[in-house]
Amino acid sequence: MRRRAAFAVLFIAALPPAAGMATQQGTVVIKKWSAVDKCAQQAQQAFPDYTAEALAKRDAKYKQCLASQNLPPRD
Repeated sequence: MRRRAAFAVLFIAALPPAAGMATQQGTVVIKKWSAVDKCAQQAQQAFPDYTAEALAKRDAKYKQCLASQNLPPRD
């Protein structure tokens, strides 16, 4: 039991330095993913129905949002 507690303390103590070691490229990627998620959320809120017409409009709004923020298109 003590070994587990000691391991947990060491593991938690090692987390802050590892979290602070994020690269600039990694930070940029995370910001872009967040922006892409916001575009998807906005498109979903604008056209919440699952009809063919609403899906087409949602997809167009999503693509327009991505293009306006210079983000890569979805595959």
